[in-house]
Amino acid sequence: MENKECCKIDAIVSIDAKGQIVLPKDLRERACLKPNEKLALIGFEREGDLCCILMVKADTLGSTVKKALGPMLKGALE
Repeated sequence: MENKECCKIDAIVSIDAKGQIVLPKDLRERACLKPNEKLALIGFEREGDLCCILMVKADTLGSTVKKALGPMLKGALE
């Protein structure tokens, strides 16, 4: 049986006084995140306000963007 679920809340985190966020260990392990690995932060705006922040591994950013935006760009060019 195929799992249709794509997105869910995996954790709720806090920002400390230095502006740092700690990602829970189980989430880091599931995402195969290693110390010093770079993440790209992508912001989404709604009515001029930043409402969502998406984290993507920097080394997969190109293929991730291509996969997500490719179909939209193809449709726009047709």
